[in-house]
Amino acid sequence: MTQAQVAIYDTTLRDGTQREGISLSLADKLRITRLLDELGVRYIEGGWPGSNPKDAAYFQEVQNLDLKNAKIAAFGSTCRKGSDPASDANIQALVDANTEVVTLVGKTSMLHVTDVLQTTPDENLRMIRESVRYLKSLGKEVVYDAEHFFDGAKLDMEYAFDTLEAAREGGADALVLCDTNGGSMPWEVSELVTKTRALFPDIEIGIHTHNDGEMAVANSLAAVQAGATQVQGTINGYGERCGNANLCSIIPDLQLKMDVNCL
Repeated sequence: MTQAQVAIYDTTLRDGTQREGISLSLADKLRITRLLDELGVRYIEGGWPGSNPKDAAYFQEVQNLDLKNAKIAAFGSTCRKGSDPASDANIQALVDANTEVVTLVGKTSMLHVTDVLQTTPDENLRMIRESVRYLKSLGKEVVYDAEHFFDGAKLDMEYAFDTLEAAREGGADALVLCDTNGGSMPWEVSELVTKTRALFPDIEIGIHTHNDGEMAVANSLAAVQAGATQVQGTINGYGERCGNANLCSIIPDLQLKMDVNCL
């Protein structure tokens, strides 16, 4: 019988650095990259190239590392409302990072579409679809992070899945369901991952959890049981507020308790 496979996506270098008291130098980030690659993780999210000079420098320097296992991912948001991805500054920063993988985060919750982006539901879908499509046209592997997916589904289930469909139409390689506020429970995660897996059988489904309810690890494992094949997290669970899913717990749980190969 073939052993189940799950890809580990490490975001210590971006989400992990949002923890209070953590500040990594460029040398720190490069050293951690080497160690994560030696560990055998599939993806290393290096940072947000459009956000600060340190991350921009990281994406230049990391090109010189001879990595054996990991792909480097640049993180950023979809294009702005009313803009063309080809001329959008955030998208171009992702292109300039020159990584094999780009992770795009987009709005899933109707509340954030109307109150944060201050745009229409259809325009948000266009932003997602066209941003993914543009990056795919440049040969990128695109991971789509559905921000606030679980909260958004509680407000408007149909629209939450419409955003995933927009990413799929753009050609996304993976759809990652994000419990951004960290308030979901394992049975809620299991239900929505199962539904997503059924609706999108040919795309990798991922999970990204936060630990505000002390459920980040449990929710990640529940997602894998329900069919997720990518798990995002950080070393030691570092992250903003109460932290992210702790890969130091998830990896041995998957390997030793669930017989899932993840390294």
